[in-house]
Amino acid sequence: MKVIRTITRAVRNAGGHFVSDHVSFSPWVASVRGYDGASLRGDVRASLNVTLLAISQAIAFASIAGLPVVYGVLCTAVASLVAPLFSASRHTIMGPTNATAFMLFSFFASNPGMAGRHGELVPLLVLMVGLIATAGALLRVADLMQFVSRSVLVGYISGAAVLILTNQLTHFLGVGAWIDRDAAASFVGLVLGLLRAVPHSDWVSLLIGSGTLATYLLLHKWKPHWPVFALALILSSLVFGSLIRAGVKPFAGAATFHTFGLDELIPRFPNLWRGDVFNDISALLAVAFAIAFLASLENTLMAKALASRSGDHADVNQDMLSVGMANIACAVAGGMPASGSLTRSTLNFESGARTRFASLFSGVFGLILAVLIAASAGWGVPLIDWIPKASLAALVIALSFSLFSVRNIRICLRSTNDDALVLATTFIATLLAPLHVAIFIGVAVSISLFLRKASRPHLVEYEFNDRGELREMGEKRKRPIPAISIVHVEGDLFFGAAELFRTQIQRTVSDPAIQVIILRLKNARHLDATSVMALEDLIRYMRKKGLHLIVSGASRDVYRVLKRSGILDTLQAGCDRRAGESNLFLAHPQNPNLSTRGALKRAQQLLGTDKADVRIFYDPSQERKS
Repeated sequence: MKVIRTITRAVRNAGGHFVSDHVSFSPWVASVRGYDGASLRGDVRASLNVTLLAISQAIAFASIAGLPVVYGVLCTAVASLVAPLFSASRHTIMGPTNATAFMLFSFFASNPGMAGRHGELVPLLVLMVGLIATAGALLRVADLMQFVSRSVLVGYISGAAVLILTNQLTHFLGVGAWIDRDAAASFVGLVLGLLRAVPHSDWVSLLIGSGTLATYLLLHKWKPHWPVFALALILSSLVFGSLIRAGVKPFAGAATFHTFGLDELIPRFPNLWRGDVFNDISALLAVAFAIAFLASLENTLMAKALASRSGDHADVNQDMLSVGMANIACAVAGGMPASGSLTRSTLNFESGARTRFASLFSGVFGLILAVLIAASAGWGVPLIDWIPKASLAALVIALSFSLFSVRNIRICLRSTNDDALVLATTFIATLLAPLHVAIFIGVAVSISLFLRKASRPHLVEYEFNDRGELREMGEKRKRPIPAISIVHVEGDLFFGAAELFRTQIQRTVSDPAIQVIILRLKNARHLDATSVMALEDLIRYMRKKGLHLIVSGASRDVYRVLKRSGILDTLQAGCDRRAGESNLFLAHPQNPNLSTRGALKRAQQLLGTDKADVRIFYDPSQERKS
């Protein structure tokens, strides 16, 4: 029956976890109230700017992921439509991003057997990402994102930028035919392949790419607040695309993209009824978790960055729900994974967006453009066929350089040795391991270093001075009662600190003069099962040696943990409770030293002595304050 009560209490506590501070599935309702013409004009103006950039970046990110262009375009439109209905941030723009796109490419590149199955695997993967992010929002997992060091993300983004840049050089140089794609599946193999292929560079691709890059840099310097990525792509397509489409030598035959048709815009739900679907789910689970984690982390950082500028409140769990719902919608529409885009969200904010509906309008305009692009193929002027691959590669390379934040890298390298180690480890792992593995390597190293610092409780031996005040015992002073040691425990006593805590106490016990240890737990926090078992082992160890352990200053939380776990009975063994004997003394709010006085009296009782004159300092003002 006791076990059943414990399980019932745990279920009730879990239920309370969901009831309190829950996410909302209709935060957009509040934005409808008071929506006026000024808000409409601001939102429409911002959405037009965002759409122009979003569609061009969608083509680029689909190219990075190794997917047909339609995946990126649909993701951009659908995610922009759905995300604002669930997000907390009013400036969020969601869609494909550099980091998530290349993680997708990295997974398929490291799993050649799946490379030809994008049509059935990508929708399933995006659905899994959406479900994982949605479940994480309901469980308030986004609160844990604060424990992921920024050094992890800086290292990961920097490594991904290097990978993206290196991969796009094959199109920029026009040497794709000279590189063994199997050998180039790794970063080192790709670099070696590029070095061998450089002598075979195509000067036409170099000319197209260099011209596009020069246009981008000039526009960026002249009008930095304009959507220069989109403008440079349009200008390059008009100039070089026209030469390629007209068959002008030597541009004839240069690689371009292919326009999708109207039939590819038809929503298609992932096929969950085929016989091998669970095999695919098992194979995709790791990368789905990695993309969901990265997308939520990107979205959280983006939302906080914009909230600090707009004065809004960032609700990370609500924003994580928007990631989940946007990806579920993208899975149905046939898009790629969606995440929060800092570039497009910043443009939305700076363009004067008033409400979340700016993103929704951007999604509407994106869908209209998607239909026009698809219809253009039937009209004999396929729009995307005018985009040279070398042009887009040049723009992606320029975008990759923008991902390197020299300031953030310098901060991580100079702040602490741990930050530098996390940054370097994540960066190297990103280059050498699949990206969905690399990011968790960085997180694991970051958390390990954090736990190492957090798992060092501060133990100080105390004594009473002549005025009855507790003070740290100096090295040159002897204990008033040599057989009694008062040990003050400061810090967290969770599982990471348990073994160190036990070892330090055992080292104190090694003094042959000590017969009683008073553990002062006034400032000890976060006891868990591991620390409680370590305490039980310590009690048994001391009793085998004929020694005694008394706990003083325990808070109500510590008392509850000891009682529920059953260790309180072990601690109180040998006490005549009817006579008022106890080995546990709870903290007294008005006088912190009162519990230690009681513990010291109990220790003297165990030793059969009363030679110490115990005086307790008392501050009357504490009673007046209470």
